[in-house]
Amino acid sequence: MVNGRLVENIVHFVRILRAAGLPVGPARVLDALAAVQSVGIDHRTDFRAALCSVLVSRRDHLPLFEQAFDVFWRDPKLLERMIAALLPKVHGRLGDVQTPQMPARLAQALIQSPKPLDHSETREIEFDAAFTFSAREVLQKKDFATMTPEELIEVRQMLAGLTLPLPEIAVRRTCAATRGHAIDLRATMRGMVGAAGAVAPLRYRARRQRTPPLVVLCDISGSMDRYARMLLHFLHAITNDRHRVHALVFGTRLTNITRHLKHRDVDVALAHVTAAVADWAGGTRIGASLAEFNRRWSRRLLGQSAVVLLISDGLDADAGQGLAFEMERLAKSCARLVWLNPLLRYSGFEARPAGIRAMLPHVDDFLPVHNLASLRDLAVALRAKPHRDESMFPQAA
Repeated sequence: MVNGRLVENIVHFVRILRAAGLPVGPARVLDALAAVQSVGIDHRTDFRAALCSVLVSRRDHLPLFEQAFDVFWRDPKLLERMIAALLPKVHGRLGDVQTPQMPARLAQALIQSPKPLDHSETREIEFDAAFTFSAREVLQKKDFATMTPEELIEVRQMLAGLTLPLPEIAVRRTCAATRGHAIDLRATMRGMVGAAGAVAPLRYRARRQRTPPLVVLCDISGSMDRYARMLLHFLHAITNDRHRVHALVFGTRLTNITRHLKHRDVDVALAHVTAAVADWAGGTRIGASLAEFNRRWSRRLLGQSAVVLLISDGLDADAGQGLAFEMERLAKSCARLVWLNPLLRYSGFEARPAGIRAMLPHVDDFLPVHNLASLRDLAVALRAKPHRDESMFPQAA
């Protein structure tokens, strides 16, 4: 029989897994209690396997479960490891030996795990919510650069649920359809053979509908550091939500991170991205990076009416040298070029820097990207036709 103290610990452990991102609900708690009652607690291996069998449903969740189990049920230095996981890492020249680190979301879940409620001291508190606003509504319009660490954690969870639906376009290939303008002679003749001389209905074919490829070019320079880190969570969500999404980042060089973002665990994916990118939070050479993209990746990725999202503030270290030519070439290679600039959050924005003046005449849409509301507006804008703000072009000339 499972005693009350063990039941509380198991429930508390499941809450930590849920806060860390594992899809475990109340039904899993009951299954975990039943599994532990069946195998007992005499052997640690059986106890661990019983919990793992009911709380882990995907292979990607197994490493997170194992680390949480070791920390929660055995590790005496729990607080030290949690604090170390949340602090920034500095590696020296001799730091070649790497030890497995606790994911930040697991450390946050362990630190902020809810404590058992003391019913002896509970009392009823009433709030007047007539003139209050939801915290989620406030975060929708709050700038990423002004958020607290706690708000950034909540926004990352909200970004994981965002999608970016693109309008479907007609391709050259056709498929069987109930109505249409093109008659499918082969299918019609086949139906007439089976009709034994009777009148057979006509069969039709229509062009297939398919979403175009999406290519994202994200600036990771020092001026874009805070926004780029948040937008990587958004890129991870849309990369795992739909097919034919390609993500590349650039600072002083261009790096393709599409393969790294394919990992379903966002912490593992971003760790791989950090290891692959060598010029994070450095300078910006937009013209050289776009030239490399046009030379190496354009013909591979920009087919079939591709849509390009260019995320950058337009501040170029080369003062826009060669940028106008590369932007024109990029705009002619894709069906739609959308520039997302966090500087548009300012109402008095003017296209004064040389890089912005060189880029602006070649984009189809010029939109802000500094909070959750701007990302939701991006999905609405992609469904509509391109809107070129002609009033900006005289300033960019």
